[in-house]
Amino acid sequence: MEHFDCVVVGGGMVGAASALTLAQLGLQVALVEKFSLKDFSTEQALNLRVSAISLASQNLLEQVGAWQQVIQWRACPYKRLGVWEHESAYTEFNADDIEQTHLGHIVENRLIQLALWQQVTALSNIHTFCPESLISLEQDNNKAKLTLSNNTLTANLVIGADGAQSKVREMSAIGMTGWDYQQSAMLINVETAMNQQDITWQQFFPTGPVAFLPLPGQSSLGGYASLVWYHQRDEISRLASLSNSQLQQEIQKSFPQQLGNIKVLGKGDFSLTRRHANTYQNKQVLLLGDAAHTINPMAGQGVNLGFKDVIALQHVIATAIGNGEVWHDESVLARYEQVRRKENLLMMSTMDALYASFSHPSPLIKVARNLALLAVNKVPFLNSTIKNKALAYACGL
Repeated sequence: MEHFDCVVVGGGMVGAASALTLAQLGLQVALVEKFSLKDFSTEQALNLRVSAISLASQNLLEQVGAWQQVIQWRACPYKRLGVWEHESAYTEFNADDIEQTHLGHIVENRLIQLALWQQVTALSNIHTFCPESLISLEQDNNKAKLTLSNNTLTANLVIGADGAQSKVREMSAIGMTGWDYQQSAMLINVETAMNQQDITWQQFFPTGPVAFLPLPGQSSLGGYASLVWYHQRDEISRLASLSNSQLQQEIQKSFPQQLGNIKVLGKGDFSLTRRHANTYQNKQVLLLGDAAHTINPMAGQGVNLGFKDVIALQHVIATAIGNGEVWHDESVLARYEQVRRKENLLMMSTMDALYASFSHPSPLIKVARNLALLAVNKVPFLNSTIKNKALAYACGL
């Protein structure tokens, strides 16, 4: 039976990043992951699951040494964000307005994970258990015991970063609140007639938004992009059943003219849900990322919130160590939730409010929201205060 300062269950983006940040504090860390990773090859097709990595998340990835590898592989910076419902109320956010070179990067999730794992395997104080599954979790006398499929570990701290269906959360008897949005989203990778662009955009409809995310590389047609299509579940199921050529025709009918000509390469779909753990802590167990909170993906803040969890936990433990405290004491670990819960709830509620506003059928509300977008874009005071502050907050600045 091996003992570690910390065992991280879940080796995805958030889990691997948390293992690295805690190892940087000198802790002995174990990282448990169910699935082995595949090496990167330039011939591999662009993956459907991508994230809009904010400037704050980029800073974290730089801190742990993973960002340079991500950039060497493939990532697409974007400088502008366009939002509109009616063309007359088009609003654009620009990195120049907050004195930045870009707002973020669109990156495949698996490449971020793989770059993080390269750093994980390079550190002597991180021990990886992969492929391994969590079988049971017990807590007693300020320690946790984890039974894996092939090993048994003990730890002063257990981090559940094992996703929305977290076993750590379940085994720690931490409940959840939330709801289904009664909608689904479709992810569609396409070739575009336009070369790689520096803008990501969303147009809102009563049935849900459609979104464009630029992807890196040059295709035979021009460039690449990821499209996100939100709609009622039955309609997404219908669209998912179509051939690529049939789906292409549906996209051309439903997406705005800004998209231009496209060719569908691949597709996938998932249901939209909101979940929030009733607590982020149970004794020596902490929840991070999707294990603690899942958010409407409309603004692409999911993994960025998870990375903010990672940053907050590292700061809490580093401060405790610096002050000579027992860093894994329950009262110290509780500070993590004090820092993160309020901000996560604020972001979740804000996304829900925006989602509800743009899907409301009332003509009066439709006029009001378009006037609000128009005012934010045209009124100098609002443009330089509300708009730019919102942009800086979204970027994690």
